[in-house]
Amino acid sequence: MAAAEQPTLRALLDRRDLGLRLVSPDGSLPAEALDRPLRWVHSSDLADPTPFLAEDLVLLTTGTQFDDAAAIDLYVSRLIDRGVLGLGFGTEVHRAGIPEELLTACVTRGLPLFEVPYRTPFIAVARAHSEAIAAQAYARRSWALDTQRGLALAALRPRGLDATLDELGRRLGAWVGMFDAAGALAVAHPRGAVGRDVLDDLGERVMEILTRGLEAGQSLTIDEHTFMLFTIGRGGQLRGVIALAIDALDQEARSVVTSVIAMAGLSMEQSEQLARSRRRLHRQLLVSLLDDDPALARRVLGGLPQTPVVVAVAADAPAGALTDWWERQRTEHGTASFLAESDDGLTICLSASDEALLDEVATRFGIRIGVSEPEEFDAFSRAHAQAVTVLRQRGAIGAERYADTIGTSILSALATDEARLVAESRLAPLREHDARTGSALEWSLRCWLEHDARAESAAAVLGVHRHTLRARIAQAGALLGTDLSTFPARAELWTLLQTARE
Repeated sequence: MAAAEQPTLRALLDRRDLGLRLVSPDGSLPAEALDRPLRWVHSSDLADPTPFLAEDLVLLTTGTQFDDAAAIDLYVSRLIDRGVLGLGFGTEVHRAGIPEELLTACVTRGLPLFEVPYRTPFIAVARAHSEAIAAQAYARRSWALDTQRGLALAALRPRGLDATLDELGRRLGAWVGMFDAAGALAVAHPRGAVGRDVLDDLGERVMEILTRGLEAGQSLTIDEHTFMLFTIGRGGQLRGVIALAIDALDQEARSVVTSVIAMAGLSMEQSEQLARSRRRLHRQLLVSLLDDDPALARRVLGGLPQTPVVVAVAADAPAGALTDWWERQRTEHGTASFLAESDDGLTICLSASDEALLDEVATRFGIRIGVSEPEEFDAFSRAHAQAVTVLRQRGAIGAERYADTIGTSILSALATDEARLVAESRLAPLREHDARTGSALEWSLRCWLEHDARAESAAAVLGVHRHTLRARIAQAGALLGTDLSTFPARAELWTLLQTARE
C-alpha cells in the first residue's frame, strides 16, 4: 500500500538532528521491537508513571526517581506490562551516563533503551514525532485522494467494475475478488494469486454470509491467507461480497474500499436493470423464433449461433445465476448462444457443436434439461417442442436428449398428468374389486394382453386354467363396462394400463 510509513522508534533514532543513540546491544531486542507503530512520546520522572501512560508510546526520563537501584527492575517491569515501546534516558541532567542497573533491566526484558543527549530537549523529541505523525497523515490523505481519482478513471473504462477492482488491488498491493449473489467468484485481480482450494473455502464462507444476510465487514484466515470481506447491498438485497487478501485497513484505506463497495453496488444495480430489460427483449425474440423466423433476432442481436443448433429447455433453473454463469462462458470461451425465459422454462439455443456444455450446466445447477435434435432455425419451433416433450417425461437431473426419448414408445410421450388421471379413473372399478376381494383381475388382463390376447399361453404363465382366465376377462370387462372381444377395446385397455400408475 503506497504511502508514508507509520512513525516508529526506529524513525526517531534515525533523525540526525536529535542525536539519539540506541544503548541496547545488538541482538538483545525482540524482532520488530523498533518498528512497531508509535502512538506518542511522553516524559515523566515519577517512580511509577504507568497510571498516566497509554499503550504503544515511548517514555522519556532523567532518572531522578532512581534513588533506590533495587527499584529499577520493578520500574522497567511496570513499563513492559503497560505496553511502553521504548525508554529514553536524558543524560547529564541529574546524572552522568545511564545507570548500569537500568541497562541490565531493559536488556533482560527486551525494552529498547536509548540515550537523549543533554543538548536535545525532550520537547524536541516529542515535536519530531508529532511532525512525523502529521506527515504520515498527510501522505495517507494524499494517497486516498489520488486513489479515488484512479478509481474514478477506472470506472469509466470498458467493463468499469472489473477495471475498478483491478485498480483497487493495485493500489492496496493485495488480491481483490468479487463474489456475486450466487456465491460464485465473478472477478479476481490478480488472477491465480490465490489457490483454488482457498477460493473454494472462501466461497463457502461467502455463501454463509449471503444466506444469513450479514452486512458488517468480516475478517477470516484460510491456510495462512487473511481476508477481509465486505458485503455489497443491504439486508435482503445483498448483491455480492468483495474480498481483500489483507490483514487490516487504516481509516483512509477503509474509506477507499467503502467507495468501491458503493460503486460496485450501483454498478450491479444498473447491471440488474439492464439484465431485466435484456430478459424482456429475449422473451419477445423467442416468440419470433418460435414462428420459425430468425430475421428479427439476427437484426437485434447482431447474430445467432451457427447452425445446426440444438434447443434446450431447463426446468426450475435459477435463471439469474445460470445466465451470469453462461455469460462468463461466452466471454471466456466464445460460446455463441441465445437464452430466454418462457412459461415452459429457460430456453437455451446453441450450436450443436457446443451441446456438451448442457451436461455441465445440468450438473452444476442440479436441474433437468430437455435437449432437441439438431435443427435449422426454420425448424426452431419443432426443436423447442422436442425439448419440452423431453422435459415432461419426469426424468432425473441431467440433460436428456430427444433422440433417446423417442426410442421408447408413443405411449410414454402421451403419458401426461391429465392422461394418467383419466386412466386411473377408468381402471378404478377394477382396482377397487381387486383390493376388496383379493383377486388379480388387473394382473390377469396385463398378462393376457402381453400374450397377444391368447388365453392358453397367458393362463400357463398365470398358473390357472384357460377357462378361469376367460372368466376373469369377462368379469373385468363387465366391471369396466367394455367388450374386450374387439381390438379397439383391447387397445384402449392396454393404453390405460400403460398410462396409469401401478
